[in-house]
Amino acid sequence: MTAIFKKEIKSYFTSMIGYIFIAILIAFVGFFFREINLGSDMQPGSANFSYVLSSISFPFIVLVSVLTMRMIAEENRQKTDQLLYTSPVSIGRIVFGKYLAAITLLAAALLIISFYPLILSRFGEVDMAISYGGILGFFLLGSAYISIGMFCSSLTESPVIAAVISFGAMLLIFLMPSIAMELPADQVSVMLIFILLWVLFCAVVWQMTRNIWMALFICILGILAIVIVYMLKPEFYEGRITQVVQSISILERYQNFNLGIFDVTSLIYYTSICFAFVFITIQKVKKQRWT
Repeated sequence: MTAIFKKEIKSYFTSMIGYIFIAILIAFVGFFFREINLGSDMQPGSANFSYVLSSISFPFIVLVSVLTMRMIAEENRQKTDQLLYTSPVSIGRIVFGKYLAAITLLAAALLIISFYPLILSRFGEVDMAISYGGILGFFLLGSAYISIGMFCSSLTESPVIAAVISFGAMLLIFLMPSIAMELPADQVSVMLIFILLWVLFCAVVWQMTRNIWMALFICILGILAIVIVYMLKPEFYEGRITQVVQSISILERYQNFNLGIFDVTSLIYYTSICFAFVFITIQKVKKQRWT
């Protein structure tokens, strides 16, 4: 795994992707740092550095999409994946080595950014706990996005298509709380939405396993459970979509760190997201290996 990690880190800087990622991320942070924290003659600045990181949430998903688009798709395109699959290193170590290299690159950028609160402290009193809590939350958010982007990269041989898929998935996650607010909140509509989401989940299970009978069994079992809950306790579905989205939203969890709240459940949540997508990426690559 160490060899894979070193190879990926080296590739980020020989292909300029690493330099571009760090430079653009620091440029965005520097711009909003100037606008929000330092202010101007017309508008006073704010001493809360976490506002800066919240402001770059959207451009950040574009950067992560570009960073992760070549992680596995490039190996598939150049057919160098066959060399990796036949190497003595396990698929799990290969995938985890690639993921570890990507989050190390993110950590390097945030290490530079971590000096910004110290610079800000020269102009006034800064709550360091909130500032560095926001940086920690941003690292966890980025780690989750990178795991999602890596999985999307494993779905295709084209880095460009991988970037588009990653951006679409992360944009959906970004807009999810707003979309949930526009969905109907009555009991029947919410039940039907849950059924639709479960069918989509089962379609993903079928795509990953290619076992139609297992996917069909899981689908029918889930739909029966949803309908039974509606028959026994229909009020359970009242406004449930918004509550579920808020509880699983990656961005909503990030807001706790921005408020200076070190939430252990959010830490576990982000860690679970990362390991879940790394795991399904490993399974996807293993499937490609045997086919």
